[in-house]
Amino acid sequence: MHKRCSDILQTTLDLVTGNRQKQNGDKDENHENIARLWTAYLQNEGKLSKESSLSSLNVALLMSLLKIARSQVGEYNPDDYVDLCGYGSIAGEIADKHNNKVTLLEK
Repeated sequence: MHKRCSDILQTTLDLVTGNRQKQNGDKDENHENIARLWTAYLQNEGKLSKESSLSSLNVALLMSLLKIARSQVGEYNPDDYVDLCGYGSIAGEIADKHNNKVTLLEK
């Protein structure tokens, strides 16, 4: 059976506002924690200047790209598309919360 857009979006909505919200906590706070860890790692590797840092929005957008990359290899996995919608919606929520003032690399 083929999944319809509404099915994928409903599954995403159920996960993002339900189990995963309870499991992972506040979306922005969680993505800020990831951003700090990724920033430290990239700075330590010399791939990001000490004056720059990733933002929570960067993390959500990069996770969206991860899901796109995963969809390009291996077998079809419908969860890739659910997760892609999820990270896209999280990115939108974070951008809205910060009045779209979160840049690609904050200085």
